[in-house]
Amino acid sequence: MDQIWKRVKSLLKEKVPGHSYRMWIEPIEFCEDCADTIVLSCPNPFSRKRISEQYGKLIESALCDAAGQPLKMNLIVGAAHPADSPENPEERQMKLPEMDLPARGGQLLRQDYTFDQFVVGKNSDFAYTAALSLAARKLGNQNALYLHSKTGLGKSHLSQAVGHHILKAFPNERVYYITAEDFMNEMTGAYRSDNIHQFKDKYRHNCDVLLLEDVHFLSGKNGTQEELSNTLESLMNSNKKVIYSSCYLPSEIPKVNDKLKSRLSCGLISKIDLPDYKVRLRILKKAARSGGFALPDIVLQYLASELVDDVRQLKSGLIGVAARASLLGSAVDLELARNVVDDIVTSREQITLDSIKQLVCKYYKVTLADLTSRSRRQAIVRPRQVAMYLSRRYTDHSLQTIGRSFNRYHATTLHALKAVEKGLKENGPFQKHVDFLSQRLEKGRG
Repeated sequence: MDQIWKRVKSLLKEKVPGHSYRMWIEPIEFCEDCADTIVLSCPNPFSRKRISEQYGKLIESALCDAAGQPLKMNLIVGAAHPADSPENPEERQMKLPEMDLPARGGQLLRQDYTFDQFVVGKNSDFAYTAALSLAARKLGNQNALYLHSKTGLGKSHLSQAVGHHILKAFPNERVYYITAEDFMNEMTGAYRSDNIHQFKDKYRHNCDVLLLEDVHFLSGKNGTQEELSNTLESLMNSNKKVIYSSCYLPSEIPKVNDKLKSRLSCGLISKIDLPDYKVRLRILKKAARSGGFALPDIVLQYLASELVDDVRQLKSGLIGVAARASLLGSAVDLELARNVVDDIVTSREQITLDSIKQLVCKYYKVTLADLTSRSRRQAIVRPRQVAMYLSRRYTDHSLQTIGRSFNRYHATTLHALKAVEKGLKENGPFQKHVDFLSQRLEKGRG
């Protein structure tokens, strides 16, 4: 039977992508056979769950083909031979996080942003496997990963999952999780307090894993770019690990010096796409279980079919349905779900660059000519920036297309997005203005 399993692995090697085969199939070993069942072993419970869900049917089909008779698979956790097992079973199991872990020198890692909480689909399989491979030290000499996706699709989740995994598997590793903006602010503060040498030493010599979010924020920040480039060079020369995340590819970020752009591009670049219906439904079911929400399948199916923009929108719909049912004391049914979806769903087909411009002009009392003019008056600049932000959020147009629509370069568009995002973080009147305009767009009201 051991020979049969070896033939099965050869068959699977031809059917499963190389990176997935090395990550999941190659570590599986033959244990024993019992009548019509073959017992196989894998390294830990996490692997068992992933293999069973993603490759279980494929493995059993290959077993039948190789054996010439129906065979079932029993996948267990442990070494193939008892003598190989460590005295302490925990040594061969990946511990799962039970609390927020401090990324030393950076922000806290979210408790739920772990690999086992990430729902994998065709849209994210490569990014997930690449992140887990890097965390588990299975990417060979590849120590950098660039996660690229639109907002709300899971790049922050995967980035922090790497941090969780490394801190659990290698507790002596020094993991820093930080945004590019915070990196810049920390560097600026170090210069002002004459502690720049301490800052450099922290990131270049006392960091083993750097999780750097939103690297596009550094567009035009020449001083920070230079310092980050030198830091990355030091880390890579010391065989440390770096995970970047951004809404843009390195080549799309304007006003980035060649040295930093080269550093960002030399790692493995992996994109996360929009999830399809099946993945959206799995995300909702997992979120419902985690949150303790008891929603009928028909409601979950409806939410998965209607909320298609991103994962955050899906979870917003789930929480909205549960909250509305609780507050109203009513049953969770399709009618209630429709009311929630009507409040949050974005009808992209009806939202165009022109409709956004018209709404912004009406609200801010400016003209279309003002938005596309060269005027730098604040009364014109702010509405223009808001219109660009809404265009990026509610349409699929590129930065270049949006910029041309407003008679601007894409670098100016990116600057506008950052200006609006910064204003939104202040949680003041400006945020209420943008929220109001967003609601008008989502409800199709000009």
